[in-house]
Parts: sequence; structure tokens; C-alpha cells
Amino acid sequence: MYAITGITGKVGGIVANSLLAAGLPVRAVVRDAEKGRAWVAKGCEVAIASSTDADAMAKAFAGTAGVFFMTPPNFDPAPGFPESVRIIAAVTAAIEQAKPGKVVFLSTVGAHVAEPNLLNNSKLTEEGLRKVSVPVAFMRAAWFMENAAWDVAAAKTGVIQSFLQPLDHKIPMVATQDIGRTIADLLRETWTGTRVVELESPQRYSANDIATGFARGLGHAVTAYPVPRDTWETLFRSQGMQYPMPRIRMVDGFNEGWIDFERNGIESRRGMIPLDTVISELLAKNG
Repeated sequence: MYAITGITGKVGGIVANSLLAAGLPVRAVVRDAEKGRAWVAKGCEVAIASSTDADAMAKAFAGTAGVFFMTPPNFDPAPGFPESVRIIAAVTAAIEQAKPGKVVFLSTVGAHVAEPNLLNNSKLTEEGLRKVSVPVAFMRAAWFMENAAWDVAAAKTGVIQSFLQPLDHKIPMVATQDIGRTIADLLRETWTGTRVVELESPQRYSANDIATGFARGLGHAVTAYPVPRDTWETLFRSQGMQYPMPRIRMVDGFNEGWIDFERNGIESRRGMIPLDTVISELLAKNG
């Protein structure tokens, strides 16, 4: 049995479906029963637990060969990441109580970076999970190619606005399908202690590459336009963010190159899906 958190999202759903396709039993960990109905129809068990309820998570993790854990996305965290701190305390307590066979955590490229930025959330979670007594793997995934979904409507007009700059600066990216399938593979592997796996696509991509991908998919020219750095804070606040600086510094990190993979002998894997494939799927999905 494998317990999967975040199963109603992209990555968690791919992990679960990959395991089910291999004939393996899955326990869907959801916040309420309604969210689990579709997974019951696929033959899954369902456990009801929130990420801050240690006892409920312990029940969800009990008797499993492996757990896939991911934290709920939070792009506007308060200083000190208080929500993440509560989640870390709950999940580590649940793991120690349930003693699953192993845990795979969806982390991120740049999780090792000390410079304050949004990805420190994963850094804190990794630090907490390093203390548990079961084997743990950190899947440090590159920038999600599916982030291009935000640009679909603009691409149809011929211009996309980009925070990734310079426009020809390439960064590590990866498709969620590759992330989910790799996590499903890890859950079926055996190791001891703590393991770090870095995952990106075979090549890196820039904002210009994203525009080119949209141009190919739409059949007309698409140009990337850099959003001026000095407008970011005002823009993010106008969109409702209270604490925009962690997000700003994260994008700075990608743009300036200090957010990248740690390497230094750390295990590295490559996905198979190119950016053009993901963009084509986004365009098909969004009409």
C-alpha cells in the first residue's frame, strides 16, 4: 500500500495513476471524503487528513510501504513560513508514529540555497524530514513546464509577459508527468537514510523558448516581453499578495543563476518530455 498526499493535484494524481497502472494498491489522502470519490472509483482506499493533523496523517500513513508527501502550495507566505512550520511538525510526528516503509517528498531545485526566497519553504521541510527514522528521498524538481499555462491567453494575442529574464537565459525545467512518474519509481525502490534526487528535462529552456513553443503550437508569431524588475512588487501587491519579496527573490534566483541544482555528487535524473509537448497539451486543454 502506498499513501499519496496531494492526489487531487497534478503531480499527486500522476504518482497515484502510475502506481495503479503497475497493479499496486493506493491510499488517497484527502481533506474530505468528496475529494476522494473519484479515487474510490479507481479502486483506492481513502484516508481523511489535513496536513496539520498529525494523528489523522499517522492513520493515513500506517501500514504503508511508502508515502508520497507534498506541502500545499503557498506563494504568499508570512515571514518565517509559519504555515510550513506547523505542517513540518505534524508530518514528522505522523511519520514517527506510523513508521511507513519510506517517504518521498516533492522538493524543488534550489532547496539547498540559504539566500532568503520562496523556495526556503522546501529547505525547511527537508531539514525537518532529515530527522525522521525512516528512509526519505527528496525529489528536487526543476521549474514546472506547466507554469506556461499562465501564458496561454496572452500567447493567443501574440505577446507574453515574462518574469524570466534575460529572455534568452535558460533555466532547468521539467514536465509534471516526468515528476510524477519518477516519484512513483522512487516509491518502489529501496534505500537507507536520506536521499536527494535532482530532476530536469534533457535540455534547458528560456522565456524565448516558451514563446517559440507557443508560436509553433498556435501557428503565428509569439514574442516574449520582459516585465520590468522595478514594477514587480507593485504588480504583485495589486494582485493581492501581502508578502511579495520571497516570490520576487525566487525569480531573481533563477534569473541570476543562484537558484540551480546542487550537483556535487547528488543523484541526477532526466525527464523525457520536451517543452513543446507540454505547451501543445496546454493549448489543447485551454481551447
